[in-house]
Amino acid sequence: MPVKSPRIAVRAIIVHEERLLLVNAWPKGRSSLLCAPGGGAEPGASLPQNLAREVHEETGLTISVGLPCLINEFHDPRSGFHQIEVFFRCALTGSATISPDWKDPEHVVTEHHWVTRADMARLNVKPDALSDVAFNLDAALRYDPLEAVAH
Repeated sequence: MPVKSPRIAVRAIIVHEERLLLVNAWPKGRSSLLCAPGGGAEPGASLPQNLAREVHEETGLTISVGLPCLINEFHDPRSGFHQIEVFFRCALTGSATISPDWKDPEHVVTEHHWVTRADMARLNVKPDALSDVAFNLDAALRYDPLEAVAH
């Protein structure tokens, strides 16, 4: 298998009324995996600019991007895909309501869930450190080491 360069992605930790926003991670319900909204960083824009764009594309929400709080990386041994994700604490700058008619232009995100910390224990969520980081505002920047993707 040819060696691929890691992909850089950004993810938003948005906690509103003690609930974290999660989205589906695979198109067409291929998996029950949920993650924080975000996606690949495009060249020529800062990580916060990329994140604000991705969150809007996936949810229609507008955010302000704060400080990084988690770095995660994962890989898929079958395909060689390797992604490094930088998670930022974010705040809503408008409504928390996501229109049921909202469509992700890439057709990946089709589900939006505002979940409590207790909910997360029953859901298939990655990365493993997400709950601790999201609901602990005093946590220092964390690194969640390389883990394999489980479909």
